[in-house]
Amino acid sequence: MTECSLRPSPTRVLSLWTLLIGSFNIAGLRQGCWSVRAESLDAVNLSAVAGGDATLPCDTRSPQPPDALLLVVWYKDDVPIYSYDSREKSPSAHWADDSLGGRARWHAAPHAALRIRDVLPTDRALYRCRVDFKVSPTRNYKFILHVIELPEKPKIFDAREKEVVGVAGPYIEDTSLKLTCVVSGGKPMPRVRWWRDDKVIATLAAAEDGSRLSLLELKIPKLKREYFEAVYTCTADNTALVPPLRTNVQIQLYLRPLFVEILAREQPLSVGQEAELACRAVGARPPAIITWWLDDKPVAVTEPQKNSDDFNETVSFLRWTPRMEHDGRVLTCRASHVKLEHTTIETTMSLNLHYVPIVVLQLGSKLNPNDIEEGDDVYFECVVRANPPAYKVVWEHNGQVMTHNQRAGVIAGSAHLALQGVSREQAGRYVCTASNVEGDGRSPPVNLLVIYKPVCKNTEVIIVGAAVNEAAKVTCEVDAFPPPKNFQWTINNTIGTVELEAGKFTVDGAGRSVLSYTPSGDTDYGSLACRATNLAGQQIEPCRYTLLPAVKPDPPSNCSSLNLTDDSAELRCVAGYDGGLQTTYVVEAWETEALVANVSATAPVWKLHGLGSGKALTLVFYANNARGRSEITTLRVHTLSRLALQTEANTRSNRVDSSWALGIVAGIVGTLIAVTIIALVAKRKHHRPLQYEAPTQTAKAYKGSIQPVNHSPIQPDDKNPDVVPLGKDFNCTRDEERPPEPPPYGAVVSPPVGSSKSTHSLHDVRSNTPHTPNTPASDIQSIGTLAEDRRSVTSGTLSRRREVVTTRTPLLANARESCV
Repeated sequence: MTECSLRPSPTRVLSLWTLLIGSFNIAGLRQGCWSVRAESLDAVNLSAVAGGDATLPCDTRSPQPPDALLLVVWYKDDVPIYSYDSREKSPSAHWADDSLGGRARWHAAPHAALRIRDVLPTDRALYRCRVDFKVSPTRNYKFILHVIELPEKPKIFDAREKEVVGVAGPYIEDTSLKLTCVVSGGKPMPRVRWWRDDKVIATLAAAEDGSRLSLLELKIPKLKREYFEAVYTCTADNTALVPPLRTNVQIQLYLRPLFVEILAREQPLSVGQEAELACRAVGARPPAIITWWLDDKPVAVTEPQKNSDDFNETVSFLRWTPRMEHDGRVLTCRASHVKLEHTTIETTMSLNLHYVPIVVLQLGSKLNPNDIEEGDDVYFECVVRANPPAYKVVWEHNGQVMTHNQRAGVIAGSAHLALQGVSREQAGRYVCTASNVEGDGRSPPVNLLVIYKPVCKNTEVIIVGAAVNEAAKVTCEVDAFPPPKNFQWTINNTIGTVELEAGKFTVDGAGRSVLSYTPSGDTDYGSLACRATNLAGQQIEPCRYTLLPAVKPDPPSNCSSLNLTDDSAELRCVAGYDGGLQTTYVVEAWETEALVANVSATAPVWKLHGLGSGKALTLVFYANNARGRSEITTLRVHTLSRLALQTEANTRSNRVDSSWALGIVAGIVGTLIAVTIIALVAKRKHHRPLQYEAPTQTAKAYKGSIQPVNHSPIQPDDKNPDVVPLGKDFNCTRDEERPPEPPPYGAVVSPPVGSSKSTHSLHDVRSNTPHTPNTPASDIQSIGTLAEDRRSVTSGTLSRRREVVTTRTPLLANARESCV
């Protein structure tokens, strides 16, 4: 029959009107049959597992957009079982036959399909999807749904037809093994396989012989030690939709001990001292039973034997105190198997009773250990008692082995050690070690105390800054033994050398004194000296300090970029004079007038992150202390572009190793660079006034493109050959081009609208006189106005030696070209 008519069924709930409307072309009421015969379509095979889900796809897209979908009807063996009417907006748009039991549902998105839950074996059938459109012809899709019935989980039986669960055995070593894997059910019949270590060792192919059982045997004629705890797996599968069903079994064996040994058997035993001996047996399963014997007489063991984590090793510990009459007798360790007879093995050792040297270290009897000063002669005596005799004696000082060195005053012998003219470095712990075949005997350490006068821990002259009527803390630290209890402070100024009162400084027990000094005028500045006194005497060379008025710090100089990436930068400058106070170094990264980053550090080394890719940034460096902030130093950098990095990486990965190709590319690039340089030089000469042209230079001298002079506060200049930058994107500005100085502390300055919250911004602070492009007079006027503005904003007179770092030669002939 054709699809022009429907066979009614008493169990069908689909309304006649829905079927009639869906059977005709609503837009044109075209004549004739509205579908093709189902038998004319090629069916697609689909598989689903019983109890799982099945998805039957159906393409509802119209071949003539914007044609609309009207009706979707699903047939099972030419019987309608489900429909979806897109003209209905209520739940009644979906209809399902009672035979589906609510297990089916049409889903239009993301992919149109009929999904059936809890698939039953009765769902195995030929399905057809009919799709009706408003204009386009009706479409039909056919599917054959195969329902896979999984087999039962495999079961394993031994040679006595007893089911094996988890573990097979234990079997005696060198006997045979037979295991049978039985699988019941499955449609189609399953494939059965034996596995070991992810390798197939036996296979039973699927066969449709009407039997409901599949049997596959595993035979091992001789069980060697390698089969111990081996895991075999039996799997059954009849579809790739779900993982195979599997059952594991582990082989257990009785194994005899392989060998037995007494650990550390070469070490002699010490007479009269309890010793611990260990005997180890390897390879027995279950673990071996270990016993100890002395001349065929059992020796009692108080501790239970211990097994390793894998039970492959067994260790028995014997705590025993030998006597002199035991010397030369035989000690035996035996290992036996609890299940296997005639497998006992043993090992023996002859007792040779020795002992480790007993060593005592003594300081010379005529020396007072509490009154040894630098320059005194010191000697030690090492008393050794050993059997067998010691064959060497080693001297140690603070854990380091000492050697005989008469020129250095170290005379080392087997029983004595002499130190001529002892120094403070030779104080510490001394140990004497004697060795024989039994081992090394170390003496208790003897601590040598050497008394010496104080010396400064920091031998350099330290500069200290102090403001008038403000207290400055000066710390004096010395190295001495014993620690000094008395300190003396003096100051040398225009008045002379004056000893400071004891109330102005403190002394602690760690050899440190802290002076609190408050200068009241210019005459109170000068040189400070600190001397300490201990039991050995007064310090010979004092610790010296230069007391200067505290001032603002000098700006950082010689700033450079050590590592520049697409988003970060590592920066370093040379610190200037810190003004005698603790100084903080700051770097700010600006993009036009926006503050990108602000980092402070105790040393002029910074790491900036989050700068952004392909950014042209101006870096501002300055120093801060309690007296104020230094002038600024600027540096221009360009962060790398991520696109450039990716292009470079792709180029490296795809590089062709061909010399002739590289030669052609190099020639083309060289030609393009030469043409570009000539064009830029010609353009520069055309636009620049003659009276401001710099001395004639070749393109090679500039090593880059030449740009016309602009009037921005931050100009890109040519690189200065006198200062070599660290990176290709690194440059800095001249004094005339750097951002304006910040206002002095206490001044109130209103930032421009949209400026950063930083202490200064990079907006132009020049005069409001308009600039005339490429006019020499305007250039001179702008530079002069900027210098005046800086003098009006900052307090005090600017030091002309504090210049801003630059590594680019200015285009203006009359501008400075040096960098600090």
